[in-house]
Amino acid sequence: MSIPLLVHLTCKAALNTICSVSVHGLPHLEAALSAARTNGLVTLANHISTLDDPLTWGVLPTKYFLNPRTIRWTLGAADVMYTNPVFSAFFRRGQVLETVRGIGIYQPSVDTAIDKLNNGNWVHFFSEGKINQPNTYPQHDGIAHLPRFKWGIGRVLMEASTLPVIIPMWIAGFDSLMPEGRSFPYKYLPRPGTHLSVTFGAPLDLRELEALRMTTTAHSTDEEIAQTRIQITSTLHRAVEALGRSMSGDLLARTPE
Repeated sequence: MSIPLLVHLTCKAALNTICSVSVHGLPHLEAALSAARTNGLVTLANHISTLDDPLTWGVLPTKYFLNPRTIRWTLGAADVMYTNPVFSAFFRRGQVLETVRGIGIYQPSVDTAIDKLNNGNWVHFFSEGKINQPNTYPQHDGIAHLPRFKWGIGRVLMEASTLPVIIPMWIAGFDSLMPEGRSFPYKYLPRPGTHLSVTFGAPLDLRELEALRMTTTAHSTDEEIAQTRIQITSTLHRAVEALGRSMSGDLLARTPE
C-alpha cells in the first residue's frame, strides 16, 4: 500500500471517530481532478494547525488516492519534516517537496512544483508559509485579515507554461483540534470531539492572472518581474480571504456547520 493511500485511510478514519467534519464545495475539486486536463491544478488554503495536511484530504473519496495524478503534491518545511532519514523517506514518498524556509523563492522545491504543474499534476500550497491560528490574525476596525502570502506561489504561476486550474480553500476548526502553545506532550495530541470544516471555492477566473502574466517579457527588469509576482500573489490572497470571510465571518474564526 502506498504512503499517500495509507495516510488517507488513517485520516478518513480519524474524521469519522475523534472529530466531525462538514464539507462544502467538494464537487469543485472533484470536477478538476476528474477532468481530462492538460494543465495543472493548484489548491490554496489557510494554514491553522500541524494536522491541516494530511487530515484535510480525508474528506476526499478514496478513489483519488489510487492514481498518482490525483494525489496532491505539496511543499513542506525541511526543518520540520526532513529532520532525520525516516521522516525524510516518509514525506518524500508522501509527495511532500522539501522546502528550506528563509532562502527565498528560487530553490529546488519551487522549481519542482512548477514542473509538476507543467505535467498536469496537482500541487497544494499553504502560502502563508507557516501556521497562523485565527486568534493571531491582525485586525483593523474589528475585521481580521489573513496574514500575507509568501511570493513563491507568484513565481510558480508566472513561470508555469500555462495557468493551472486554481481552487481556493478555507479550513476551520483545525486550530481547536491542535491548538498552538500547549506544553509537551499535549501539543502533539489532538483534542477529540472537535468539529472541523473544509470548503472548496469555485475555480478562479484566470483572466486577471493571465493579464498580469502578460505584463512581463524577456526585457522586463527584475523590479518589474517582482512587482508582477507580488500582484499575482495578492490576487490569490484576496480570493482565499474572501472565501474565508464568507464561511467564517469578519474575524475569520467561526467554524461553519
